[in-house]
Amino acid sequence: MNWVDVAIMVGTLVGTAAGMLLVQRYAPVPARENCNDVAGFIFAAVGAFYAVLVAFVVIVVWENASTAKATTFDEADELAGVYWMSRQMPLPEGAVLEGLTLSYAHAVVDTEWREMNEHHSDPAATALMYRIRDTALSFEPNGDQQTVIYENLVQHVDGLASKRRARLNLIADCVPPLLWAALIAGAVVTIAFTFLFGLSNTWAHLVMVLSLAGLIALSLVAIKEMNYPFDGANAVKPTAFQVFLNRLPPPR
Repeated sequence: MNWVDVAIMVGTLVGTAAGMLLVQRYAPVPARENCNDVAGFIFAAVGAFYAVLVAFVVIVVWENASTAKATTFDEADELAGVYWMSRQMPLPEGAVLEGLTLSYAHAVVDTEWREMNEHHSDPAATALMYRIRDTALSFEPNGDQQTVIYENLVQHVDGLASKRRARLNLIADCVPPLLWAALIAGAVVTIAFTFLFGLSNTWAHLVMVLSLAGLIALSLVAIKEMNYPFDGANAVKPTAFQVFLNRLPPPR
């Protein structure tokens, strides 16, 4: 949780407390007590609607983060496939392709992952992907064994390019601005409705309202942190590519 998240939490609680105290000052408890039954019925409907909305968004952002993590491991698996096929190829083509796969992995881990934090891809990594594809397709197999190697190589290269596109398609925010507006407006309405209830014990009422406001703010912070899968507290790390690089055999 960074300072922005803390500011959201504290600001929500302070604003809610200030609003509650203003209502207590200008709207007497007896006047609000007469509305408890009607306000309770409407609040139940509003709360249920908002709970469904928040639950839906949480599920979407969680699935998006899970998809991003799985995609990175799939891409690393395809890259490993290209690497192992390159070691079965004759020299010098195999050595060239082997070096390109290692350069691509380093580019993704060392440069592109930082670029993705800013919602960008790395042009150098993209250029390496093109060179891997061109090098693989330019290989001319000689004999049945090399033909099998070539077919498997092309399959892994196609898979690598596909998974890379899938990963880069996830560098945009998952929750659009319109949905954020609905979440924030729903939070304001839901919390404001609790001000309409009239309780003789002001402090007990304030504690209950602040508890609800804190829970809603925490939910919105969780959605914010999971909104973009490659940044935030739940950011996807380049673990898959690091594992690939850490388990390489000695070069040929």
